[in-house]
Amino acid sequence: MTKDLSPVARIPRAGLPPRAVVVGDPARAAALAAQLEGAAEVSHHREYRVFSGNWKGLPVTVASHGVGAPGAILLFQELADAGVRTFLRFGTAGAMKPGIGDGDLVIAQAAVRDDGVTQQLLPPEYPAVAAPEAVFALQRAAREAGTAHHRGIVWTRAAFQPGLIPLNAYDGAGLAAIEMELSALLVTASLRGLVAGGALVVDGANADELVDAEATGGYNPHREVVARGVERGAVVCLEALRLLAEEYAG
Repeated sequence: MTKDLSPVARIPRAGLPPRAVVVGDPARAAALAAQLEGAAEVSHHREYRVFSGNWKGLPVTVASHGVGAPGAILLFQELADAGVRTFLRFGTAGAMKPGIGDGDLVIAQAAVRDDGVTQQLLPPEYPAVAAPEAVFALQRAAREAGTAHHRGIVWTRAAFQPGLIPLNAYDGAGLAAIEMELSALLVTASLRGLVAGGALVVDGANADELVDAEATGGYNPHREVVARGVERGAVVCLEALRLLAEEYAG
């Protein structure tokens, strides 16, 4: 084993740019990195694909963490060990309330910790909250880009596929979206004194909702409206990193 590489993601143990966008899909990481100046692949091991480059002169890291919080939190920890101090998670999510359309961006203020891993690390009463400066930077970047966006609490839930437990635990609580990894990032950041936030592109109804397959074709995130939303959201996240660097010293 190479001592200069981390044990799980196989990334350098030091020297990465201190601001990062983290995504689930390795292909999305590559697409986002393609927008950077001087982008270079740092490593690719399992689901963890890591790039570095510059966005408008700002050195940034782009990394994929795969599906699910237990694996994602391993990457977050190793990126932090390697020098990353500001994290923005950029992913997709299901809308949880009316008025949030496909392709819209949801900027997370906080997350419900139903992620399947942080409950084993510290008591469930500990909150998963985004850094206020990350929320403000994402909001400003979305506004300046003319991107439809919403701000609210998201539900990080370990299970994606439908089960026997009905998805109504938070009815009336006003949750904006449901996804699978953000609360693990927010908890990691709080525990380690880091800055973290998240922006999620809505790709349809949540996975447990009963959908009329004949009328809608069922859950399908591979649509043009989602692809365009992902393109816009990637720029919003990169711009938010720049704003954090310039205005909040994040």
